[in-house]
Amino acid sequence: MSITIIVEGKNDRSRLRRVLVPEVEILCTFGTLNTLKLESLRQKAGDGEVYLYMDNDSSGKKIRGILRDAFPDAGHIYTRRGYAGVEGTPDEYNINQLEKAGLEEFIIYPEPIPF
Repeated sequence: MSITIIVEGKNDRSRLRRVLVPEVEILCTFGTLNTLKLESLRQKAGDGEVYLYMDNDSSGKKIRGILRDAFPDAGHIYTRRGYAGVEGTPDEYNINQLEKAGLEEFIIYPEPIPF
């Protein structure tokens, strides 16, 4: 089964790409959403599992609301308020949120720091 995570921008995608295997598709909304963009996201996501990971600000909440309607079965991943969006969220926190979403098998865990 395919996994798709939808984020707002390319910097969000780059941040998540560091901790996810290449098989997980990460799509960007690039801000504004219209009917054409939503249809494109639907086609790219296909029949696989979809997760929404937006910034915890007014624009991110607005985009999440629109995508919630377009992808009613999507899982939701949240960044903490105070982080500078998904792109400013530390890898450790992103990993924790991906684990909460049940995506452990797709996470690339960092090498432990030797003592």
